[in-house]
Amino acid sequence: MRKKNSIRNIFVALLLNTINILIGFVSQKIFINSLGQVFLGINGLFTNIISMLSIADLGIGSAIIYNLYKPIAENNKERIITLINFYRKSYRIIALVILILGLLIMPFLTIIIGNNDIENIDINIYLVFILFLTDTVASYLLTYKRSILTANQKNYIINIVHIGYVIILNILQIVLLLTTHNYYLYLIIKIICRIIENIVITCIVNKMYPYLRKKVKTKIDIETKTDINRRLKASIFHNVGGFVVLGTDNIIISKFLGVATVGLYSNYYLIINAVNVFLSQIFSGITASLGNLIVEGNINKTYDIAKKIIFANFWIYSFATIAIYEIINPFITVWLGESFLFTNFTVIILALNFYFQGMRRSMQVFADAAGICYENRYVPIAESITNIIASIILVELIGLPGVFLGTIISSLVLHCYSFPKYIYKGLFKEKMSEYILLNLKYLIVMLFAWIVTNCFVNILHTNNTLLQILINIILCIIIPNVIFYFKYKNTKQFIYYKDLTKNSLRNLINKEKINGKKQRKK
Repeated sequence: MRKKNSIRNIFVALLLNTINILIGFVSQKIFINSLGQVFLGINGLFTNIISMLSIADLGIGSAIIYNLYKPIAENNKERIITLINFYRKSYRIIALVILILGLLIMPFLTIIIGNNDIENIDINIYLVFILFLTDTVASYLLTYKRSILTANQKNYIINIVHIGYVIILNILQIVLLLTTHNYYLYLIIKIICRIIENIVITCIVNKMYPYLRKKVKTKIDIETKTDINRRLKASIFHNVGGFVVLGTDNIIISKFLGVATVGLYSNYYLIINAVNVFLSQIFSGITASLGNLIVEGNINKTYDIAKKIIFANFWIYSFATIAIYEIINPFITVWLGESFLFTNFTVIILALNFYFQGMRRSMQVFADAAGICYENRYVPIAESITNIIASIILVELIGLPGVFLGTIISSLVLHCYSFPKYIYKGLFKEKMSEYILLNLKYLIVMLFAWIVTNCFVNILHTNNTLLQILINIILCIIIPNVIFYFKYKNTKQFIYYKDLTKNSLRNLINKEKINGKKQRKK
């Protein structure tokens, strides 16, 4: 059942991501055509600010879900109800905190956006922000019961409902944009659909687990409270640091370059984030398995697997980085037009930022699996401070690329200190310098493959944009992968994946043959 649920979760998650991406491209184009680039910037900026306020939950959902595993396995219904009720009360408090923080931020919106941009748009930004805030607060008030589905490995149910929400919401928003061009209605329909989605999930949970509606007077025990508090204390630094590093770009861009530039960046972010979401599925499913491996205490075996995962991480994100740079501008030209393009230098920095953020995944998986959260709790703070200072200085010096270059510089705190110290040295008992040297070698190989690929793209340049996209896709598939193959074909890591692929294909062919024989006998 566990394996079956995992397969369902992955399949439905991939389906949801695909629908999100396809609908996202269509709805964003219609949004720009109906309301314009500045409104898109407002949308992106306020989404960013609301994400900052959502840090208030401190990861309590994850802590509650972790504590639900045991009572679910033991079918301890009273304890499950107690935890769900605690979750409901906690989220009501969080919703109130987010509402208060949001109202406190409102007087400073004009400072963040800039008076020049506000004068150019016929809209009440305070009303718009209140609608964004209402959407978030409403979601916290009605979302707590879905935790039992997550703890029961039934995320696919949540995602199926969310697929319906995404499709219906986007159809209604597109119709409203095309017929009314009214941004307020665009946001109000989102609030209504969000509330309906949460009500539907609540009804499903009530039907699947009717005992949750029973009232119990049992309070959450001290041991569980202590565990939740410990997890929250450890995660607060990571949540705050993670947001500052990855979530403040729009705020800095809006303040120093204007909200219209935020709108331009939103188009690039949509594409890059779509790639990120797909690739993250590869690493998200292996954390639990690594956790079991680490518990066994076989350091050599764990380190050997780590090197294989880092190698796969390098290959996947190097290929994706090169492809993003070579394809994204031609794609945006076809999708939205040349007036929505960034300079090549900006796209290079965006692609490099994608690479450095992507190369965090393999080590972060081991950090999560090993429970390395408290030990490095101050690292995200150091990373976030570095990010803000570097981004502000560089945006003043070189403009938009400086914002993303600041994020790259701050990520070196992880790559040059945290991961080498707490994982390579602390977990694997290896030298810190070995990790840094390995990543430096991978970076050089990636840059070499990038330069070679770009040379061929320039040689085969054509004025037909659609044809150019096709040429670039073919070149990105062939050249980097050929270079990586000849560079690493004799390494243990490559041989491992080659044998794994051969065995998987052989087993698949044998299975098909057996099924064929059974059908002929029938």
